[in-house]
Order: sequence, then structure tokens, then C-alpha cells
Amino acid sequence: MTTIRTKIKNSTVVGLWLMTIVVSLHSCQDYLDVQPQDKLSGDQVYRNIYDADAAVVGIYGKFMGLAEKYVILNEMRADLMTTTRNSSPYLKEISEHNVSANNPYANPKDYYEVILNCNDVLKNFDIMLANKKFTQAQYNQRYADIGALRSWVYLQLGIQYGNVPYITDPIENLDDVKNSSKYPRIPFDQLLDKLLTFTTTLTYTSPYDSANTLNINVDGYNTAKFFVNKECLLGDLNLWKGNYNEAAKHYKTVMETSTNSGTDTERYDNYRIKYAEVATNNDFAVGYVRYSEQDARSLINNNTQGWRSMFARSRDVLWNTEWIWSLPFDSKFSPKNPFIDIFSNRSGLYLAKPSQQAISLWNNNKQRNGFPYDARGQKFSYTVIDGDEVIMKYLYKFLNPVTLNPADAFQTGGDWFLYRAAKLHLRYAEAANRDNKHKIADAILNFGIKAAYDVPGTIDVTNIQKTKDAFPYDFDARQGDFPFYRGNWYRGTGIRGRAYLERAPVVGDSLISIENNIINEDALELAYEGNRWEDLVRVALRRKNPAFLADKVYDKLNKEGNSQASSVRTKLMNVNNWYLPFTWQ
Repeated sequence: MTTIRTKIKNSTVVGLWLMTIVVSLHSCQDYLDVQPQDKLSGDQVYRNIYDADAAVVGIYGKFMGLAEKYVILNEMRADLMTTTRNSSPYLKEISEHNVSANNPYANPKDYYEVILNCNDVLKNFDIMLANKKFTQAQYNQRYADIGALRSWVYLQLGIQYGNVPYITDPIENLDDVKNSSKYPRIPFDQLLDKLLTFTTTLTYTSPYDSANTLNINVDGYNTAKFFVNKECLLGDLNLWKGNYNEAAKHYKTVMETSTNSGTDTERYDNYRIKYAEVATNNDFAVGYVRYSEQDARSLINNNTQGWRSMFARSRDVLWNTEWIWSLPFDSKFSPKNPFIDIFSNRSGLYLAKPSQQAISLWNNNKQRNGFPYDARGQKFSYTVIDGDEVIMKYLYKFLNPVTLNPADAFQTGGDWFLYRAAKLHLRYAEAANRDNKHKIADAILNFGIKAAYDVPGTIDVTNIQKTKDAFPYDFDARQGDFPFYRGNWYRGTGIRGRAYLERAPVVGDSLISIENNIINEDALELAYEGNRWEDLVRVALRRKNPAFLADKVYDKLNKEGNSQASSVRTKLMNVNNWYLPFTWQ
């Protein structure tokens, strides 16, 4: 198999961040001095820590090629995204769950290219450690990173295909993967077992430490958020498997990342869902100009303030409090940002748009000022341009914020959004609710711990505004002056609190009602970020209720007047039909 080092050299270089990391390495001349032959031996490639870093970066460069497929499969197959007049027949197949054998979006080969490169790197890291080419600590961090990334890709394979081959050794011929006699396909549930077994054995689950040569600041990018968060991944794997307390522990560990940090911003804001800064609007909240909350025109709607700005602003201190994992595309390097063509109707192909079902979900919510819509929808997640409903989250760095024309058609940079604080909190709430911590889950979803555990009119908050529970359900949100208290969670406002919405009511059975509210909130908050299909699959499997998923896809197609709506619903009532054909192209 061609080595990672050769692949990097032969692929135009796999992005600005790859180039900037590589040129910052102390032995960059050694790295760039690639021999002309097709293959290099391990001795020529994995010689020192800098070669190991180049291998890690090369894997992530390859991984970025999955961005388009990740978003299309997880959104177009569900209920929030639909096709446009420009969509190819392949996209229509995805939306209508009638996928042909030659549909490129359904080809699993791209996933396995990343996986098999991970296998090759992990094997060579073992050899490097045995040969003392880097320290145990250096090995632990890099091995855990690539191992976790491989588990993440396998999780996506299981979600989309159901039965897949689980291969952890390097193989010479990529096409051997499709040989089921050699590499039998295992059911999704067995795959989850294997992923948990492997990922829980990783000895390093924190982000790269600040002294690591892969953690640098260069050309406006900090690379710390480029790499998969292993605790989030462990939380997700346990959530899928039904280990709810264990999932909550991993999520809470990330939520508490900066609890003991020195600055107030880190301690109280990092990976928290904090209240609006009404005086400055320097926040990620849905907010209005102070004292003008009844004027819809006063909505904070720009690239540097408010909820919208998390998708538009530079990677500054505030950005860092929300984003856990995000990879940048840069117009000067490959791979190309795929999202402009997918979403933009100006200098793009306009291949996907919000469904009427998604628009209805946003419009069926009410803000606390009485406005009858969720501003995260028609104001921020999509807008109307030239009569077209345009998904905007990926376009704020491309389109001029006033004219909505491309600021520069050749500057096509942007981001692949993978994990942020709101997703973390919603996944935690989902796990907590299933672990019978309904009040905590409801608080995280709605207005935060302080509001849920407050006693109105009480001045001394010593024994209120906190959960009085053990980890992972220990929250101290006290805010009082007599005596003075500022608990670590006192600024927390909940997902719907930050969105300036009325609370989601609990009707009937708490567990099911709160879970329905959480999944609805996932749609409102996280639309088009690549989560929707997996959310529907996970809950439908958990409840053993295919109609939970089938009805939502039906609603999407039916609202469009699609004649296939009923037949698609019937098809999706069979769980086996949720999965793509494992057709190797």
C-alpha cells in the first residue's frame, strides 16, 4: 500500500492547515525531500516525531474528503434538507430512499480509504515505539488520535450501511474490502461493541497538550480544534449502545474542560450554553438591541455578534467557547470546500435547500417576546435569496453580509462543522433523560440548572440552584450576593434559553416527552450540521419504533407533494431499508 507520506506529496497538499503544520515542523526539509519512487519503506517515512506528525496530518487531509458525503447522507436522508431544481438524480435518490448501485454518495470506498490509512499509521506507530523513535507519551497522544478518528469513521459506516466489514490491520489492496469471504460484514450492534472495546482502551483521551508539535497557532488558525474529541466520541458510542450513565460521564468531562481554569471566560463560558450579553451582544444567543425587544428589526444579525456569528466569525476567544471540533477549508489548497456548490445559488450549484418540514418546525416555536417563529430558522440557518430558500450556515464566510453576493468568488474558504457545545449539551441531556435524570435533562434543554433549581424569592442561595447530585449530574449554578456565590454553572441558560424561546412543555410520560423535545431541539439548533439522520436512527432503534423515523421522512416528502411519500414511509417501516447498499465502486 502506498505510504501516507507519498500520498501527501502527490495530492497537491491536503489543505492550508496541513501545509502550515508541515512547514512549522523542525524537520520540514526532510519531510519535503520525498524520493521519486512510488513507495517508500517504513525506515524512510516513520523516522522521528516530525514524520509521525506528518502522518497524522495526512490522515486528516484525507478525512476532509468525507465532508460532502457526511452532510448529504445525514441530512438529505432525513427530514430537514431536500433537493432543488438543480439536484442530480443521485441526490433525489438519496432524498427518496431509492438508491441505485452506482450512486456515488452511497459508495463506501471513500470511508475505507481513510480507515486503511489509519490502520497503516497505527501499525507504524507501534513499530516506532518499539524502535524508540518517539516516547511513550508522544506515542499515546498520536495513537489515540488516529485510533479515535478510525472509530468515528466506522461509526458513520455503521449508521449509513448497517452491516460492514471491521478491519483493523493494514491491507495491500483496498478492493479486498469488498470480498465478503475475506472480510465478512458484521451487524451494526456488533460493530458498536468492537468500537467501544477498542476506543475505551485508548490510554489518552484528552486533546493534544499545549506543548505538542501538532498544537500550534499559524496564519490565523489554531490547530487544537482540528482533531477528533475522544471524550465526545466515547460519549456518542455509549449513547448508541444504551450505556447512558457512561455516556453522560464522557460528555460531562468535556463540559467541565475549563472548570478549574484561571480566567472567567474559560471557567464560566467554555463549552457552556451561556446567557445573552444584553449590553454588548458579544455572545452566541438569539438577542435583540437592548430595550427594543419588541422590534423585529432590532434582532442581532451579523457576522460578529449573536447566534449567527458562531458560523461566521474568526476563530477567536468567543468562537473557542462553542466549537469543539471544526476543520477549515482554504481556497488556496485542496481539498476544495464542497459546501458552496451544494448550498449557494450565487456562484454555486444550489443542490440542496431546507425542506418545508424544517421551515414548519422553526415556525411552530414562539420567542419570549411573542414573535411566532424561531429566529434560528428563517433568520440564521436559511434565508431567501433571489426567491430561493438558501441554507446559510456554510456560506457566511463566502457571501457579503449585506449584498449576499460572493465577497470574492475565488475566496471559497469555509468550515466543516463537526462538534460544538450545543450538540454536546443536547447529547448529554439525551443520555441523562434515559438515565432517569429527567429534571436535569429538561433544565439543560430549556433554561438551565439555575432556573430549574431556584426557589423564587430566596436571597440566600446556599442550598438551592444546584443539583446536589454525584458526577456526572453535579451542577453548581448558584448566583447570590448574601452570602456571595458564583457557581461554575451560574451563567448557564439552557439551549432554548439561549435561543430566546418559550420552554418546551413536558406532556404525559416524562421520559418520552423530554426525549421528543430533545430530538426536536436537535433539529432546530443543529440543522444541516450532519446530525439529523443519525439522531432519528438512534432513537427509532432505541424505541424499537420504525415509525419514529418513517413518519418524519414521510412528512418531508408529503409537504413537497412528492408522490413517493407513502411508499417511502412503507419502505422505512422495515429497519433493513434504513441502510444504504454496500456497493463498492
